[in-house]
Amino acid sequence: MNGVTGTFDVVGAHAPLAFFSSLDRARLAHGYLFTGPPGVGKKTFARALAQSLLCETPKQTLLGYCDACTGCTLFVARSHPDFIEREGVMKIRKVTAADEEELTALDMVRELAMHGYRSRYHIVLLGDVAFATHEAANALLKTLEEPPEGVVVMLTSSAPGSLLETVRSRLVEVAFPPLSAALVESVLLRTGTPAGEARRAAESSLGSISRARESLDVDARGTREASFAWFEDVMRGEPGDASFLGLDDRSLSGAQKRDNVRALIEIVRVAARDWATSLLATGAVPAFAGDQRERLARVAPRDPKSVTAVLGALGEVERLSHSNVSPGLVVEYLRAQLSPSVAARVGS
Repeated sequence: MNGVTGTFDVVGAHAPLAFFSSLDRARLAHGYLFTGPPGVGKKTFARALAQSLLCETPKQTLLGYCDACTGCTLFVARSHPDFIEREGVMKIRKVTAADEEELTALDMVRELAMHGYRSRYHIVLLGDVAFATHEAANALLKTLEEPPEGVVVMLTSSAPGSLLETVRSRLVEVAFPPLSAALVESVLLRTGTPAGEARRAAESSLGSISRARESLDVDARGTREASFAWFEDVMRGEPGDASFLGLDDRSLSGAQKRDNVRALIEIVRVAARDWATSLLATGAVPAFAGDQRERLARVAPRDPKSVTAVLGALGEVERLSHSNVSPGLVVEYLRAQLSPSVAARVGS
């Protein structure tokens, strides 16, 4: 590629890679939203795309980088003046002294109004983005509607439904699907995980490399197993033991409790997907949680209309988990939507 020797190697991102490979610089959009479960390579892909754009070695393609020019050297050192990366919640402005180091929405607007220092591009990556208020999201709308020349904004989210539709509609959405167990296992093996552990972690990974790494931790395995057990019990009409979420633990902050509930929802979505696939799929479809087949087989089958209702309700539950609704009420709503009594009403 005209002297470009770096590889654009993001595991499993075949569709996003094909999409961006079909583009040239003239057709590059000003904003992208990378969506998909945690741990499937969204931020890794975004960083590789950013380095490709900031690489100073001439090339005919959009993707690829040399790993040797000044642009690449600065990028790898995390000191390129034309690349900004932030993660987590974004406020509209600094409120307290503790916010002094945070990049707010208004800071971002001012930053993006300036031209690139070394490059024709000014690139921002907002990883796992969430906006503290609607005002914070709206502050970026003007930039997203009429971006300065050379600005490229990339957002990643595992809960795109929690973003304002006005923000989401101004971005090109690129979906990153869950990874196969074989791909997850190959990544773990490359990073030194023993073969037996890599295989077991991949099977319980839910298609996510980060989840696979967490499953190697004893505490994370316990949370995962408790979440599947809760799903089984609730789907069978039992209360389900949610004590592992720590909702009554006064030592946990509200944010920690919300994180615990979101982790439960993520696992329940996978459990529901595997359960629904076993009932509705006409051919063999690989399970994301292969180690939970026996547990999910104990959940009574439901008619297709009720199965679809369960899957649809999970989207609303995820949206609620990113709202001001208390974590306890989110769990109660989820329990109600999964219960056989609701299924009976839907199916009647």
